[in-house]
Amino acid sequence: MRTYPYFLLLFWVGQPYPTSSSPLSKRTSGFPAKRRALELSANSRNELSRSKRSWMWNQFFLLEEYTGSDYQYVGKLHSDQDRGDGSLKYILSGDGAGDLFIINENTGDIQATKRLDREEKPVYILRAQAINRRTGRPVEPESEFIIKIHDINDNEPIFTKDVYTATVPEMADVGTFVVQVTATDADDPTYGNSAKVVYSILQGQPYFSVESETGIIKTALLNMDRENREQYQVVIQAKDMGGQMGGLSGTTTVNITLTDVNDNPPRFPQSTYQFKTPESSPPGTPIGRIKASDADVGENAEIEYSITDGEGQDMFDVITDQETQEGIITVKKLLDFEKKKVYTLKVEASNPHVEPRFLYLGPFKDSATVRIVVDDVDEPPVFSKLAYVLQIREDSQINTTIGSVSAQDPDAARNPVKYSVDRHTDMDRIFNIDSGNGSIFTSKLLDRETLLWHNITVIATEINNPKQSSRVPLYIKVLDVNDNAPEFAEFYETFVCEKAKADQLIQTLHAVDKDDPYSGHQFSFSLAPEAVSGSNFTVQDNKDNTAGILTRKNGYNRHEMSTYLLPVVISDNDYPVQSSTGTVTVRVCACDHHGNMQSCHAEALIHPTGLSTGALVAILLCILILLGKLLLPASSLPLVRGTHCYCDTLDFSASPIKAYSLI
Repeated sequence: MRTYPYFLLLFWVGQPYPTSSSPLSKRTSGFPAKRRALELSANSRNELSRSKRSWMWNQFFLLEEYTGSDYQYVGKLHSDQDRGDGSLKYILSGDGAGDLFIINENTGDIQATKRLDREEKPVYILRAQAINRRTGRPVEPESEFIIKIHDINDNEPIFTKDVYTATVPEMADVGTFVVQVTATDADDPTYGNSAKVVYSILQGQPYFSVESETGIIKTALLNMDRENREQYQVVIQAKDMGGQMGGLSGTTTVNITLTDVNDNPPRFPQSTYQFKTPESSPPGTPIGRIKASDADVGENAEIEYSITDGEGQDMFDVITDQETQEGIITVKKLLDFEKKKVYTLKVEASNPHVEPRFLYLGPFKDSATVRIVVDDVDEPPVFSKLAYVLQIREDSQINTTIGSVSAQDPDAARNPVKYSVDRHTDMDRIFNIDSGNGSIFTSKLLDRETLLWHNITVIATEINNPKQSSRVPLYIKVLDVNDNAPEFAEFYETFVCEKAKADQLIQTLHAVDKDDPYSGHQFSFSLAPEAVSGSNFTVQDNKDNTAGILTRKNGYNRHEMSTYLLPVVISDNDYPVQSSTGTVTVRVCACDHHGNMQSCHAEALIHPTGLSTGALVAILLCILILLGKLLLPASSLPLVRGTHCYCDTLDFSASPIKAYSLI
């Protein structure tokens, strides 16, 4: 029977853990598969055949953090071809071979030269082989094996943060979540309890607790009040080995702040306040400040103030200073010491933001009494009216009394008052006033048509204290008197056609009057008495403050009379009656058959010299001819040769044409 050589790899590991191995057929999943023995090439002089093996080692454990002075013994490599004559040589290759792991090439002993740290490298894969020292050829196929560094508990749990910061509302229920802390352990979680972390609280009880497995911190005490204590420092420990004795631990600090909730109502530090203010304080004047304290912060400490009761509710107001949370008492209406000297108010302070779950603690408001004393001041005189309106006829004589004003000192002293007119409002000194009794009278004549209203200011001054004075406006209306006659609204110049018929309207007249009668204007129109007889026109009063000019005959001749002047009398219906005479100019014109004016010039018009236009033209022509004969030679005047001018034969004594007529 043929004998097969075999290659035996042996390992020994030291205490405290025995070296262990697993058969090849039950190799742990996840590690590299063991290589079979190398097959030699065909031309090899010493052909090797596969060795028969009943078992082989493929995984070994080695303790980390070895602290001995000698190298740590790993195991021994041996081949059945080794006869002890030194012909074989053992070699090692792979992870850390020659550095971390060395082999005695003669004996096959393997040792670790350095301390190994599982957290740096947990597994080493190596290959072992025996070769012929003389030929350098392997006598066995290369065998692969694994050295797994066995973990020891050499790492303490480390928190993800050195310091945690968290907040939780005050008055929170027991078990309210605060924050979760987390610690990690670098040891092997798959081996033993080295990496099993348990949390516990070292500092912070009885206020907080921590869940041992999750690191969740919760409140543990009921009704924690921020106003009593706001900051808490909690120390949490994380311990491995499941918290058992001998486990390593780490700690972290958690700074927890209680946030505010509105669990405190506002409270006035005193029940009564008293302020003083002068009676002259205008509306809006601040009198004083009150403040209710609130132990809360932020919007939970915001306060609104209001006046809920008291005899001065309509005289005073209260507003909230948003920066200081104070209530400012202000004047709402004008005060009068002589009418009321003391006011009492009830002021309420309340929280605008209330949490219903704390209403059982009581109403979130408080009230206080505010007493306000009004101080007397020397006030200026007060007129009986805010303004005065007086009337006077425009025909009133100088020194006519119009009316009077009245003012008195409102103070208890009742100092006497004198009156005067502010001359800046009466520059023309039309009015005057009695300084003693306030009677207003005229100092100049008035004219309504010049100025209808006079607006002046009267001053009342305390005699004993001239600094105290007041003013009042005085409006004086000038009443109308019928002292102006009506007159034409415009200058009237019209025309009449030569072929006009009798009773034909040629012009409508309008009038104006500066006066303003109470019942309105009522004008009447008529021809002047001197023009009524033999007039060629008539005036028709329309009874509506207008009149019409009508023709009185059929046909007019502009050569006989080119212009008529009609005197028209205009009267009003007031007392005393006022009237004036206006003149209407009527020119005689040639018109077309539609009555449209074509020409208003006569063939010969009388000039102030008494010469007609034809006579003037003849005279001018004669003068030109005579000048021509004197200044120019006869041969140069062919056009005027034989022309004779008999200027002395013209008769300028009269003219048959009349230019104007009053009727």
